[in-house]
Amino acid sequence: MKTRGIILHQQGAPSVMRMEDVDLAEPAEGEVLVEHSAIGVNYMDVYQRSGAYKLDLPSGIGLEAAGRIASVGPGVDTVSVGDRVVYGPALGAYAVRRVIKASRVAKIPEGIDDETAAAVLLKGMTAEYLLNRAYSLTPKDTVLFYAASGGVGQIAGQWARHLGVRMIGVTSGRANCEAILGLGYDAAIDRKTEDIAARTRELTDGEGVSVVYDSVGAATFEASINALRPRGYFFSFGATTGEAPAVKPSLLQYKGSLYFCRPTLANYVGTDADFQYSAGEVLRLTAEGVIKPHIGQRWPLNEAPAAHEALEAATTTGSSLLMP
Repeated sequence: MKTRGIILHQQGAPSVMRMEDVDLAEPAEGEVLVEHSAIGVNYMDVYQRSGAYKLDLPSGIGLEAAGRIASVGPGVDTVSVGDRVVYGPALGAYAVRRVIKASRVAKIPEGIDDETAAAVLLKGMTAEYLLNRAYSLTPKDTVLFYAASGGVGQIAGQWARHLGVRMIGVTSGRANCEAILGLGYDAAIDRKTEDIAARTRELTDGEGVSVVYDSVGAATFEASINALRPRGYFFSFGATTGEAPAVKPSLLQYKGSLYFCRPTLANYVGTDADFQYSAGEVLRLTAEGVIKPHIGQRWPLNEAPAAHEALEAATTTGSSLLMP
């Protein structure tokens, strides 16, 4: 059996991604074959393609997709041929079809189309573990969230509004600042024209926020530290401008007995049970209308390099999809 997919023979610029014919085995014990209808694009894909995260080459790329079950291997009784499913993170999603463990797919509820499922799952699970499990937010918390107009940021704003949490979003440009105010954010900070820490202090009557979720990294580390109240929590969950600097324990002490953590989604959905829980929460809130992902861009699968160029240039909004 054959499929078509993006293969990396080396890591580097977007141009290293090539569409190729790929041999595909029939599903083995506990596996299913998924025919993709929509593929999610995430910044993690950029890290893997660029070499920021090392891969064994040659390698597929891409972590999430939605589609239909085309065939099932022996011992599979949780899904059937024809079921609509979504999965992630599982390397190799930039393809027309792929084989994956049945325990790592989630059924798509009625009322959610495949594109929405592919656009929401990985970003939604990121929001889920950050807001629910890395730190359990309550209505008493005030949060500073970076890249608020991006895919994760938009979902996080809506989820936090559902929890009754006050959210301050950091984004760029007047249009994005206005847009996130309709997505669960109580206030917006323009990182291009405003002092993030000073504006955060102003918005919190000098107190600072209880939690910072920073996906930017090196460029915003100092602002994030200075935006926190005593005993605040700093979650560095991305590094679009490079890794945050090494953190001295004494810095956390002097800034108010702060907590610093570098979590990753893989550790929060590493078991099948954790994946099914997180995916279930994301799909449940999407079906209920709490989460409404915005799909800002679509590209044909063979134009994956263009999608990565746009992502790295920060010209995308909301979620991006590749269409097989």
